[in-house]
Amino acid sequence: MFKRIVFVALLAASGSAMAAKDLSNIPLEWTPTQSFAEFGAVDLSGIGNVKVQFNGFTDVRKNPALIAENTEKQPVRQVTTRDNVAAFVTQHVKDSFSKAGINVVDNGGDFIVSGEVRDFFVNESDQYVGNVTVYVTLSNASGKVLWQGIAGGGANNFGRSYKADNYYETLSNAVLKLSNSMLNSPGFHSALQSH
Repeated sequence: MFKRIVFVALLAASGSAMAAKDLSNIPLEWTPTQSFAEFGAVDLSGIGNVKVQFNGFTDVRKNPALIAENTEKQPVRQVTTRDNVAAFVTQHVKDSFSKAGINVVDNGGDFIVSGEVRDFFVNESDQYVGNVTVYVTLSNASGKVLWQGIAGGGANNFGRSYKADNYYETLSNAVLKLSNSMLNSPGFHSALQSH
């Protein structure tokens, strides 16, 4: 009888552990496994002394809470967050620019970067495939638009299924790639040289 009670208790505990795997309303965490430099060198000629200010990006995705889906089994398992995705992307693009050697300022910038987050998502099937896309606007200090365009970053990751850490790593790497692609965009770079 005692063994049966222990077995039932263990079965209930394992069921609770399975239920705990739900990834609803998880916080966003910055845990890149790649470095900015891995995506290619950035040419700072002509832009090393300019001051770049970031206005907060806005999130224009249809479902701001949804950041990933696991399609390995049915029904599809979703990953959601209550955190502000646009603020997360803005902060880490700013940090990436600063670490790349750009003079990032909180106000009084020669150039103002704003943008719309259009994609921030990981599809997981046999691997984690993440994409982050921002429609970027670069203006001068008086508000004249100098350049607009799409900047994107993608990342692939392998790991155990439906794990928050793997989603964090994939999204963080994709934001790093996005930052690098912005700085390596010929149009964006030329606009920064126009000061």
